[in-house]
Amino acid sequence: MKPKPLKEFLEEHQEHQDHQDHPIEAIGSYVSEYIERNWQTVLTVNHEKLMRAYNEGGDAAYGTFLNLLFLPIHRQFKELGIRPEPNFPGNFDISREWGSPEGTDQQRWMWSTVYSTEKEPLGTIVTIVYHDHTQFRVPRQPRILALHETGKEEVVAALSLKSPDFKEALEFTVEYKAYLRSLQE
Repeated sequence: MKPKPLKEFLEEHQEHQDHQDHPIEAIGSYVSEYIERNWQTVLTVNHEKLMRAYNEGGDAAYGTFLNLLFLPIHRQFKELGIRPEPNFPGNFDISREWGSPEGTDQQRWMWSTVYSTEKEPLGTIVTIVYHDHTQFRVPRQPRILALHETGKEEVVAALSLKSPDFKEALEFTVEYKAYLRSLQE
């Protein structure tokens, strides 16, 4: 069965919406279903491109994977005048990562605020990307969380309540500065 376009999905959601539902939850559901149906296909179809990207740029290949995965979603958002800021999966500089000491089972949490056609913030879509630092490997499907919060501090507070690991992890830029300092010492 071919998946519904985002426009049709959101229209149906609006028709059946109960007063407690929120558009960001419908958007989150749509993106989650899309990822579930497509993440492995994107990996398979683009295997050579992703391996080349990993061999040339290391972990930046995960960014290539995410760009390929989210491209059809971005097209549908653009058609509807809905805008994620920044584009999915989110701002790498403020993302947080943690995982196994060996680096084989990591997760990075990034997010984007989603704006309506009237440029009003609808909420935030959080993308959780599972990955491996020892080879190019996406061990499990990326996850999506939909939050009503939109400001950075509010999003960080909400995610800190959802995950003690997130709360303890450093923002990428802070973590990277500490790493560079450690190299100088």
